[in-house]
Amino acid sequence: TPIQSIIETEDRKIFAERINEINEKVAPSEAVYSLQEAIDAAKRLGYPVMARAAFSLGGLGSGFAKNQDELETIAQQALAHSNQLIIDKSLKGWKEVEYEVVRDAYDNCITVCNMENLDPLGIHTGESIVVAPSQTLSNKEYNMLRTTAIKVIRHFGVVGECNIQYALNPFSEQYYIIEVNARLSRSSALASKATGYPLAYVAAKLALGISLPEIKNSVTGVTTACFEPSLDYCVVKIPRWDLAKFARVCKN
Repeated sequence: TPIQSIIETEDRKIFAERINEINEKVAPSEAVYSLQEAIDAAKRLGYPVMARAAFSLGGLGSGFAKNQDELETIAQQALAHSNQLIIDKSLKGWKEVEYEVVRDAYDNCITVCNMENLDPLGIHTGESIVVAPSQTLSNKEYNMLRTTAIKVIRHFGVVGECNIQYALNPFSEQYYIIEVNARLSRSSALASKATGYPLAYVAAKLALGISLPEIKNSVTGVTTACFEPSLDYCVVKIPRWDLAKFARVCKN
């Protein structure tokens, strides 16, 4: 994956511009660099809003704000981690859906797994119950998001593994692209375990310029990495918190 592709997916302002080039949609948002700019952007977008720090992992420096006081608190914390802050129009309550996609240097591209969060947007993915494959998407919705995922990964020129996250309106087929991770992520580990598709192994081979049809699936030993896994079972991830790290916790 080119370094420029990583920059374009991590810099929220550039990311939104690049997504718009292929007529796809990100949530209404503005990139800001100071507390006052964040306040002004929130007034234009309308509360509630979500503030997210750019170039951060695991939701660091992000949160929902229902008013200016809450936004000021979140913005000050986020700007301590990053010089760029993205202010999004809140999509709290929408479905959160993820796709894991792989692409080689010869433009062969497949989707390995799709996952659906049991909790709606507003609950961080790492703290949410996740089901693979998705259970409430219609065939049309599934293929709509799959087609978009492949279009996006090709547009950014990603070679290797990529994770794309969507917000899907539960009452219509309206969707927004939340973010793209042009790398292995926490979701990649879950997708590998759920499908038996060795994402890290395949991504390493792809980085060496080997094509998907040339890579043998080390788990099945028969198929190549160009075969999309087909699940006849359901995998559920339930988050676990280490209670020893929290003070005043009752373990009963």
